[in-house]
Amino acid sequence: MSTAAQPSEPGRRQETPSGAGRRTPDPDADILLDVRDLKVHFPIKSGVIFDRTVGHVYAVDGVDLQIRRGETYGLVGESGCGKSTLGRAILRLEDLTAGNVLFEGTDLASLKGEELRRQRRHMQMVFQDPLGSLDPRQTVEQLLLEGMRAHGLTKDVDARQRLKDLLTAVGLPRTALSKYPHEFSGGQRQRVGIARALSVDPQLIVADEPVSALDVSVQAQVINLLADLQEEFNLTYLVIAHDLAVVRHISDRVGVMYLGALVEEADADDLYGQPLHPYTRALLSAVPVPDPTVEDDREQILLVGDLPSPANPPSGCRFHTRCPWRQQTRCHDERPVLRVPDLPGTPAGHRVACHWAEQIATGELQPHTVDPAATGREGSAPHDPEDRVDPMELTEQVQQ
Repeated sequence: MSTAAQPSEPGRRQETPSGAGRRTPDPDADILLDVRDLKVHFPIKSGVIFDRTVGHVYAVDGVDLQIRRGETYGLVGESGCGKSTLGRAILRLEDLTAGNVLFEGTDLASLKGEELRRQRRHMQMVFQDPLGSLDPRQTVEQLLLEGMRAHGLTKDVDARQRLKDLLTAVGLPRTALSKYPHEFSGGQRQRVGIARALSVDPQLIVADEPVSALDVSVQAQVINLLADLQEEFNLTYLVIAHDLAVVRHISDRVGVMYLGALVEEADADDLYGQPLHPYTRALLSAVPVPDPTVEDDREQILLVGDLPSPANPPSGCRFHTRCPWRQQTRCHDERPVLRVPDLPGTPAGHRVACHWAEQIATGELQPHTVDPAATGREGSAPHDPEDRVDPMELTEQVQQ
């Protein structure tokens, strides 16, 4: 199968202390995706005859991130924080309220119609539910050809040979072309979804929880497949997940998201070795360690209360209602920005959105008990839960 020419290596694979093979990020690599102050607000409607907007759900509220060509950016956070909405907004599968999405210098927020359709060839998505994202009435051959025909890629190549090469690349037999999605296992269906994304030679793949619906034994196979395909096709990944072990294994850089915004961003080893934001520290403390001695001695941070409502988020720092290091000044009324903390040995790429990151890291501030009564959802604005999205509909938009 013909592939894009391989540019200079943005990094090499190395063995990390966790045993995962990752590339060493190259800070000089060019920026493929540049997201600036991205906001996605869903209106809350009320009324029987005349709908009126009574509020908004602030699903994504001011996200800035950059992804270098050839790297894997992991995005983590608990359910409801806006990870999937951010991924869909980057691909313009959700309408943007504000902000810019620059892909190779082109602002996707300003594109419409045919211009946006042509640009989508370079950006594809792998969905969480492999069965729900595949049309059960189409064979694998029809599924793979659909996107290729939409972008005119079947004219100058042997289409059937290309499909066979795609299946070989994702570890499926060539006989799979004539089969339907229900004839495959969950891991095989996800491989079909990956092959479909690769069929149009994309540069960026947004993988939304690509292994969460699979058995544990199959998850490692799919993760390793994604890593191998990245090397073979020089792909750039945005991997959305809530499993910190998966993110650490595959990611070069990691962004931690809470209630619609990034709270910390760093190289994977730096983030897992020295988390600076209280929320990141709480997430990592919840990951079990297979050593009873280490498990008993390490810091345990148990967050109290539920995630606040995105329809009425807390003022100031979004995390202050659950933060064990909350202070009476700044936390309640001043929203922190992502910045490089003034700490010795902190790399320039390690950013944290916390007013007191330095004091927490040095031990000047000690954690205190959080009042459970103060951690409830602020306000009582009625809102619907996050809309359920049909992956098949999004797939058709990505292909077209």
